[in-house]
Amino acid sequence: MKRVIYIFSTVLFFIANPTLAETPEEKGLAIAKEDDKRDNGFQNFTANMVMLLKNRQGEESSRNIRNKTLEVEGDGDKSLSIFDRPRDVKGTALLNFTHKVGTDDQWLYLPALKRVKRISSANKSGSFMGSEFAYEDVTSQEVEKYNYKWLRDEDIKGEKCFVFERYPVYKNSGYTRQVVWLDQKDYKILRIEFFDRKNSPLKTLTQTDFKQYLGKYWYPGNMYMENHQTGKSTLLSWSDYKFQTGLSDKDFNKNSLKRTR
Repeated sequence: MKRVIYIFSTVLFFIANPTLAETPEEKGLAIAKEDDKRDNGFQNFTANMVMLLKNRQGEESSRNIRNKTLEVEGDGDKSLSIFDRPRDVKGTALLNFTHKVGTDDQWLYLPALKRVKRISSANKSGSFMGSEFAYEDVTSQEVEKYNYKWLRDEDIKGEKCFVFERYPVYKNSGYTRQVVWLDQKDYKILRIEFFDRKNSPLKTLTQTDFKQYLGKYWYPGNMYMENHQTGKSTLLSWSDYKFQTGLSDKDFNKNSLKRTR
């Protein structure tokens, strides 16, 4: 009888405290789903960005980029990045169609050649316009693209974070895993550590200067990617966010690449 009472009370305990019954994998997935839920509903936005490239010797170069993003019901986001400066890359544009399942679609318009080039799935780990961001880094990070595992809770500069791993499930990723620090209050990604196909430390992304938009959405002002293997780094500085500007599907197709100004 005592054993029956013990089992019954244990079941009631876990019903009352469901998070205690979660495996690290279940908890990691639940965190990722909540993060995705909080980012839903923005519809569309435009923003400007300055990309600052620095090599191992400390030499710098910069690029000015305009960005447009469209939220897609039931699938990943669509985005368009247009390079305005310097002159040698002016008019270059990248179109992303992110998908929840399967390979993302990406096209690059090269004005010097006056043609649109499709980025093959085998090249998703390649450098985006000479930066330390790969093509796979500049698409929306959909929940379905990874498996997850919660590791621990940890403070970063006074902000309590979930720390979890995510493992790409899509083909040809340049990473075996990523370790993510997500703050528990506003669900802002503060840091990501990337590990290459040999599971060696490759890059670290640090995101700072967050601002809240529409009273709900938190976006970073700065995204700093440091490559530990090459000594190179890239800083993306965002500004002039404008939400719900009336963008639609017609603003995100291969023909729109050639019309960029």
